[in-house]
Amino acid sequence: MTASTEPSFQPPFEEQGATLRALQPMYAALVREFVIEVSTCPVDEEFSPSPESVEHAEAWFQQVDAQIQVHQLRQFLQTTPLANEAVLRHLLLHHMQKTAKSSSDRDKTDFLLVQYFSLCAPSGLEDADLDLDYVAQVLEPVLGPQQPTPPAWLSSLETILQSAARCHRLSELLHSGALEQGRKLKTQSAERYFEPSAMVVFARFSFMIRRIFFRLMHDDLNAIQDGLRELERRGVTTIDCRRAQFSFEEPTGRLRMICQSWKVMFHAEYSSGQPLRMLVDLRAAVDDALQNDARKHPLAASAASGTSGGGTTT
Repeated sequence: MTASTEPSFQPPFEEQGATLRALQPMYAALVREFVIEVSTCPVDEEFSPSPESVEHAEAWFQQVDAQIQVHQLRQFLQTTPLANEAVLRHLLLHHMQKTAKSSSDRDKTDFLLVQYFSLCAPSGLEDADLDLDYVAQVLEPVLGPQQPTPPAWLSSLETILQSAARCHRLSELLHSGALEQGRKLKTQSAERYFEPSAMVVFARFSFMIRRIFFRLMHDDLNAIQDGLRELERRGVTTIDCRRAQFSFEEPTGRLRMICQSWKVMFHAEYSSGQPLRMLVDLRAAVDDALQNDARKHPLAASAASGTSGGGTTT
């Protein structure tokens, strides 16, 4: 995607200076975390906002932006105590107010909108409450007052979301193409992504997709752990996990420990990357092991199904 050169609203330099002051601690931490070679930040205790000083400081911040990938920003913001509501708001404004926006700026803005919404919205929010008006209300501090009407070119997002909501396992979601279709629409949107009404629609879509993803991921992890415990109860202590890139006789105890570590590792992100494929394949391997054992010992498996309790919860 080429950089958009569509003019953006530029706030007074005093406001720009306040945003840069608010972001300085986080950017300094980013520079340290990812060992970015860049000159000393011009925003310090003696920084006095003026058109010239703000322009000079903005150039420094954009140097850092160019060397930070969205996955690095995601990793950092998921773990740093610096990522409070005010900092996320300033970070969003910083990216949205750029005169020339790259595809990286779009991806970062997309992530930051969902992160900001997740931080500001109540934790017990029901899916039925997540309409566009509510999302626009939560995002008002960064997007301004909105009465969102979904743009016609984003009408397919609701269909994609409904398809994802019908998935019962993570494997179904990954094979449904919903994640890829959503990303494709964002890529194709180009500068239209930064229209406030579009950002509201995309933020709702991404938040809902992430919620579906985590629900299915935890269901898979719980199903794997329940299956491993049932296998151990039947006396099975190793299973063939070659399809998930483990060994032919992988100890069930080790697999349970891996699942616990995955709960932490997958907490921050969803994608169709290799670790998630391993999770999907591991559930299939455990399911196969349960079915194979049931065929070998039908009476024991039948008795187990009649006495086993409910599933694990997280």
